[in-house]
Amino acid sequence: MSEFTHGQKLSRQFYIRDGLEAAENLLGKILVHDSPEGLTAGRIVELEAYMGEGDRGCHAYGGRRTGRTEIMYAEGGHAYVYLIYGMYCCMNVIVNRRDIPHCIFLRELEPVEGIELMKRRRGTDRLRHLCSGPGKLCIAMGIDKSLYGEDLCGSRLWLEDDGCTPEIIRGRRINIDYAGEDAEKDWRFAVKGSKFLSAKI
Repeated sequence: MSEFTHGQKLSRQFYIRDGLEAAENLLGKILVHDSPEGLTAGRIVELEAYMGEGDRGCHAYGGRRTGRTEIMYAEGGHAYVYLIYGMYCCMNVIVNRRDIPHCIFLRELEPVEGIELMKRRRGTDRLRHLCSGPGKLCIAMGIDKSLYGEDLCGSRLWLEDDGCTPEIIRGRRINIDYAGEDAEKDWRFAVKGSKFLSAKI
């Protein structure tokens, strides 16, 4: 793997856009976490859009506002980190204007920096499996609930644009059969041909 060169940090304005537009534009961007253990970075190769109060797959469906979901109503450019199965963290990127709870669920990354640290955190040397799922990427990147609400325009957790413009493929979102007809919408986006995708789309 060639040496990674950092790009430009995304501005607040980048995040103030509709969830579907944001999803397409976030694909291929670099997620960076500067933690006390060291810096790690991964290119986003798969994600899903969740479109707010009218989307039955979204945590904010029907206008739900709880301690967990409140950050979804913030201005775009914040991290929504939550626990699943009482064990694993997942990360979403909040987008759109304040009080429009659109978010982008990060599914898979291609590791590009801090790979040895990722391997230690994950307990594996298999590069393709370091960030091959929402929980796995959070472990590899050192992302936990302490980053709930983190400002992505800050200096601890952010996203960068290094000029990558991937070819995009789309499909159904995963594991939201409860969402009825919303489960059929093609709001899952992936980088075509990426060897870091763990499932077909």
